[in-house]
Amino acid sequence: MDIIKSIEHEQLKNKIPELKVGNTVKVHVRIKEGNKERIQVFEGIIIKVQGGGVNQTFTVRKISYGVGVEKTFLVHSPLVEKVELVRVGKARRAKLFYLRDRVGKAAKTKEQVGARIEDKEIVVKEDLPEEPVAEDAKAEAAPEEAPAVETQSVTVQETIDTVKEEAVEEVKEKPVKEEKEEDKKAE
Repeated sequence: MDIIKSIEHEQLKNKIPELKVGNTVKVHVRIKEGNKERIQVFEGIIIKVQGGGVNQTFTVRKISYGVGVEKTFLVHSPLVEKVELVRVGKARRAKLFYLRDRVGKAAKTKEQVGARIEDKEIVVKEDLPEEPVAEDAKAEAAPEEAPAVETQSVTVQETIDTVKEEAVEEVKEKPVKEEKEEDKKAE
């Protein structure tokens, strides 16, 4: 079982978009026609998200020339370039199959008032820096000396503030009349 999980883990994308049912999205899909490759945009409402891991899929529905078109995309497929959020929809169900019976404006979801349109991404697996692999087995057997690194010793001088104690004279408050008399005498 560990072998299967490790193979599936390699196939996962590092970051996937946050997909919620009811949102209107633009899915950029890579299409190969003969020798040429191009990117085609499919815009519609997400009506279901299912599965998990490598097999996680989401289905997008749009109405094209009066005909309902649904496409199911693998989230981790290399053919799906990116998923752009256009509108945040309000849905209270996990699957919006009732939209299939509706026509016109009724086939849309209500927009969440005050919702910010942000392309949030979920980190599925983190990028780990690959360690260089030694070409020869001899290099692995014989340990290499570490390159010389210059180190600088930092000296820290501590300064200690000493507070000198001084004799403080106590000042007694004089009545207001005496202060006025002393001010007159000084003048």
